[in-house]
Amino acid sequence: MIIVSGITYSLHAQDQTQNQNYTAPEQAQASEPADYGNGLYHPCEFSVDGSVVGILHEYDFNGNGLHRKNYRFGGDAGANFFFTKYIGVGADAYALDQHSPSFVDTATGNLIVRFPIGPVAPYIFGGAGYQFERIDQLVGGGGVGVEIRLVPHFGIFADARYLAAVKTADFGLARAGVRLSF
Repeated sequence: MIIVSGITYSLHAQDQTQNQNYTAPEQAQASEPADYGNGLYHPCEFSVDGSVVGILHEYDFNGNGLHRKNYRFGGDAGANFFFTKYIGVGADAYALDQHSPSFVDTATGNLIVRFPIGPVAPYIFGGAGYQFERIDQLVGGGGVGVEIRLVPHFGIFADARYLAAVKTADFGLARAGVRLSF
């Protein structure tokens, strides 16, 4: 009887101790980082994007205006990672509609600084890359853009950049597309 009473008392004491340390899932509250914001743009965010690209070289202009035969279109794929809500890095590669020996015409890496204001996030970026099209060469430059998100994991964006080339004429590039963030 004493042994059974001791075991019962011991089990009851353990149960009381566990109940004092246990927090039900309904009562637990996960805290978000201070700069997590409204959930549309947040730190430690990874995103992938796809877009259409338009390229315009400086020699596409003359005294009479634009020579449309030199304006080229293509597609672009990219990935970004934001360390904070405001600062991140990105990489993208695009291919044009012409027949070139390499599938990727130019690949670039950029430092990105964005300024989220509600669902809209204007951003600036700059970096360097490599052009495989026609003449292999280094390129570098920067640009501006804007992303709009009405839901946390899907947005649309547009940006424009100026790229300075080492061996050929400088050129401009504009993109518009969709972005999925995780």
